[in-house]
Amino acid sequence: MLLAFDVGNTNIVLGVFKDHKLVTHWRMSTEKGRSADEIGIFVDQLFRYENLSLSEVKAVIISSVVPTIMYSLQHMAIKYCNTEAMVIGPGVKTSLNIKYDNPKQVGADRIVNAVAGVEKYGGPLIVVDFGTATTFCAITENREYLGGTIMPGIKISSDALFEKTAKLMRVELIKPDTVVCKNTAESIQSGIIYGYVGSVDYIVERIKKEMKWKNPRVIATGGLASLIASESKWIDTVDKFLTLEGLNMIYHLNKDKS
Repeated sequence: MLLAFDVGNTNIVLGVFKDHKLVTHWRMSTEKGRSADEIGIFVDQLFRYENLSLSEVKAVIISSVVPTIMYSLQHMAIKYCNTEAMVIGPGVKTSLNIKYDNPKQVGADRIVNAVAGVEKYGGPLIVVDFGTATTFCAITENREYLGGTIMPGIKISSDALFEKTAKLMRVELIKPDTVVCKNTAESIQSGIIYGYVGSVDYIVERIKKEMKWKNPRVIATGGLASLIASESKWIDTVDKFLTLEGLNMIYHLNKDKS
């Protein structure tokens, strides 16, 4: 079995693959101070809950945008899975031609999403990942990663509004029925959700115009993808496990060519 870690600033998503099939997955909070043993024991409990055993894991792959947790994750793989983890970064084959000015600056999650997206859906392709930050990536039909856009995530925007205003309350991120609302809580929800939909659609439109793409596929992933996609006029598909599937693809791409 392959154990895949998608490490974001807010959450870590774990997936277990067997014969290229995602058999189970979990989400845990990203706590930068966790030791290898704390992570290992917690993951072991997750496996036991699903009647799985960590001893069945033969390989580990990690995509991370949080450098401070990497030492613990890598040592957890060695101690609890008896294997060195493959880490997405320089030297790992991705099958992409990365056109960024400095390819080392591209976030690991963006690369993994691009690999999975172009493999599953072809190109040209725009991948929108709704994480702590929301990222937009443009990939051609020739597997060229052209770059993209990064904007504050929905939760960051919501938290900033609450923290920087004296009288506005924190609200649940749900979609109200109308844009014109008759109470403060729904008015905030309306502004955050529908305002964000407008931002996403505008950026997608600009990417299409700049790339001169008429009908690119637009794929959304990440925790709040479904919420925004339900109102977006450009998002074609929500793929919840795009990043995990990309990790599985990259692992086997490197294993088969090693």
